[in-house]
Amino acid sequence: MCKGSDTKNILEFRGISKYFPGVQALKDVSFTVGKGEILALLGENGAGKSTLMKILAGAYIKDEGEIYIDGQAADIRCPEDSERLGVAIIYQEFNLIPGLTVAENIFIRRQPKKKGIIDWKRMNQMAQEIIDEIDINIRPTDIVNTLTVAEQQMVEICKAVSLNSKILIMDEPTSALTESETQKLFHVVKKLNKKRVTMIFITHRMDEVFEICTNATILRDGQFIKSAPISQLTLDQIIEYIVGRSLTEIYPEKDTEVGDVYLEVKELTDGGIHVQPSSFVAHKGEILGFAGLVGAGRTELMRLIFGADKSMGGKILIDGKEARIRSERDAIRHGIGLVPEDRRRQGLVLALNVRENIIMANYERQKTLFYLDPQKEKKVCAEYIDKLLIKTPGQTQYAKFLSGGNQQKIAVGKWLNCFPDIIILDEPTRGIDINAKYEIYSIMIQLAREGKVIIFVSSELPELIGMCDRIIVMHEGKISGEVTGKEMNQKSIMYLATVEGGKANGKN
Repeated sequence: MCKGSDTKNILEFRGISKYFPGVQALKDVSFTVGKGEILALLGENGAGKSTLMKILAGAYIKDEGEIYIDGQAADIRCPEDSERLGVAIIYQEFNLIPGLTVAENIFIRRQPKKKGIIDWKRMNQMAQEIIDEIDINIRPTDIVNTLTVAEQQMVEICKAVSLNSKILIMDEPTSALTESETQKLFHVVKKLNKKRVTMIFITHRMDEVFEICTNATILRDGQFIKSAPISQLTLDQIIEYIVGRSLTEIYPEKDTEVGDVYLEVKELTDGGIHVQPSSFVAHKGEILGFAGLVGAGRTELMRLIFGADKSMGGKILIDGKEARIRSERDAIRHGIGLVPEDRRRQGLVLALNVRENIIMANYERQKTLFYLDPQKEKKVCAEYIDKLLIKTPGQTQYAKFLSGGNQQKIAVGKWLNCFPDIIILDEPTRGIDINAKYEIYSIMIQLAREGKVIIFVSSELPELIGMCDRIIVMHEGKISGEVTGKEMNQKSIMYLATVEGGKANGKN
């Protein structure tokens, strides 16, 4: 009989291993989580964080090792087993039924009944009690598909509370939240933590690790590396544990020369729905940043330039000549590529393999006469795997099985295969790890060296400041200003995104 786990720890992993075809995702992982901790589970994409949590949540079955919860061996073979043991997980893609109410989602399959019939009044009362307990502003009768992403996340938390969960796992919980929504989430996390709910955060945002977490555990290449209280760790130490080496510079050295104006956007608008008439220029060899709060219109402006949405006015000039762009096909023909903010839904087809994704935007390059040439396909794919350092077992590996950073590189490769002169990158580093970010930055600088126009949209101000030659700031659909040189600091950018942006749009 195996010795039990230390009861001071609510959770213990002992020798956990997991195999997938062609790869070992977890290798003899062992560590403990104390009762009441807010644990940051850190590591690069592909380090094994999500795999380990899916084993704990019953989505995967471990191949080797043991799990202990509250000192007792836990046999977890399905999500129901995990739920019974007091474990809840909130994935990035929520497990909610959009057409049902908040209360119905909280108590799905567990509705209170009276004489065999659902007791709607009691269910709404119970939901309201949970809502009041964690102090959030939603109603039991709200339909879930009318709620914001942040509010839907709160419904998932309410569901966990209703199950009396003692361990709550959150996978990249702030990736789609504004700063104010993030602070509301942290408020709820702290309330739950006071009730001794143990929280496990999977995140790449180091500032949040130091703000909300009490402890950190780092995995690398499927193996346990380090566990320690946050108070005993520095940012440099965490980064070194994550990547396995010291990163002396977060951003690569930028040694490109900015050339002549190549792209001119003049009074481009969608009729004021999301984008007011907007004008700017971009130069060859330039990395031009776009900053702004969520909903400022940055993505919508990029979609107008790329022809993904219909413009209602304005024009685009490329190398001094007007470009009539009414569709994505027109944009591609004029040498524009767009890597969208949602790589999983818009940038890739996850059910296709690496090679199929890379060649899909430019089949002509892989043709011999009228037919796709398999040898040309392989050659083109190998070229971009090598150039972009895509980590994959092979060209035929399905995109859905690769890490977020490698998926992003495939999305970039797809557009490079169209030989664009203007490359728009919308949130290219969202949800990817530190090392993968550095590799994406390096790709951007290399493309700028080649004389490409790089438009870089990001919600992370430090990376815009670290990577860009100029930064354009948007506020409520309108360009509110531009910063360069010494003015490129977070204070100046936020001023334009909020205070000065409001003045530019006629608000006092």
